[in-house]
Amino acid sequence: MSQKNLFTLGIEEEFQIIDPETRELHSHINEIYEQGKMILLENIKPEMHQSVVEVGTNVCRDIHEARREVLQLRSTLAKLAKQNGMRIAAAGTHPFSHWADQKITDHPRYKVIVEDMQDVARANLIFGLHVHVGMDDRSTALQVMNAARYFLPHLLALSTNSPFWLGRNTGFKSFRTKVFERFPRTGIPDYFMSVSEFDDYVKLLIKLNSIDNAKKIWWDIRLHPVFETIEFRVCDIPMRVDETIALAAIIQAITAKLYKLVKSNLGFRLYRRLLLNENKWRAARYGLEGKLIDFGKQEEVDAKSLIVELIQFVDDVVDELGSRNEVNGILKIAEMGTGADRQLEVYRQTNDVRKVVDYIVQETHVGLDG
Repeated sequence: MSQKNLFTLGIEEEFQIIDPETRELHSHINEIYEQGKMILLENIKPEMHQSVVEVGTNVCRDIHEARREVLQLRSTLAKLAKQNGMRIAAAGTHPFSHWADQKITDHPRYKVIVEDMQDVARANLIFGLHVHVGMDDRSTALQVMNAARYFLPHLLALSTNSPFWLGRNTGFKSFRTKVFERFPRTGIPDYFMSVSEFDDYVKLLIKLNSIDNAKKIWWDIRLHPVFETIEFRVCDIPMRVDETIALAAIIQAITAKLYKLVKSNLGFRLYRRLLLNENKWRAARYGLEGKLIDFGKQEEVDAKSLIVELIQFVDDVVDELGSRNEVNGILKIAEMGTGADRQLEVYRQTNDVRKVVDYIVQETHVGLDG
């Protein structure tokens, strides 16, 4: 990858397909997919459950190009869904539809996963945001990934958007995280001292028939097995395009800042997964309303204060990336509340999960074309 492709962006969003009458998930992606692939080509794909559809951008040079693509993809998908009597919704879990009622997509890859993992796979009815950031070599990418692990709980706290599961208020801001933890090879990875150590780990798992390829490593952050990117996978899908773009911008800025430190031979302290998981638990449970641990100071700090510190940490790279306004969108998330906070407020006012679905659909369409 050439220098000009450093910190490029790719953004993938997973959406719910909703029946607007019942507000339930609708296991009929085929109509949307068949029409969608004629317009969106490789940028649309089915997922394991037929009530899930994913769209992904091309490689974007900067956050402004990424915004245009995300907006265009989401707008097109919303129109296709509406033409077929359906709606799209962006939340990490559906407030009340049951996973057992969803059809599985007829594809060899998904058949293998379901055969291997049974109800753990069938129940994995969750919706995430994946952000790829381009890197110029795997060795540097691994060093950046090692350091970026520290910020995964911050990103989760900002993106929390899945407080409901099977009609219940779970008490978590991101229950999606808890559902996905039942899969193997998920969560925050430990750090690797070298690319060869990482490659040996992958080869061993393949040799022992644990996986058949590196795509079945589903960590919250990973060196992508095909693209020359670091892929951040920790986030719930947020409701609004602006939130997706703000999260992508802060992820890109964290990556660029850590890259700059690595290239300047300045270290960033690496923490074990055991410690980082303490913060991930707090982020999933409380979102931005709780406290995270500052391991350097060995103190609990309000999550919102740490978000302000995070923006200060990346301040010297955002103008080079041209993303200052988008990164500052993170402050707006803190101000208006995450998707989980807003879903819970609707539920408090109405005591009706169907009204929560209506709100999610409405928010998903904010700012779309047409």
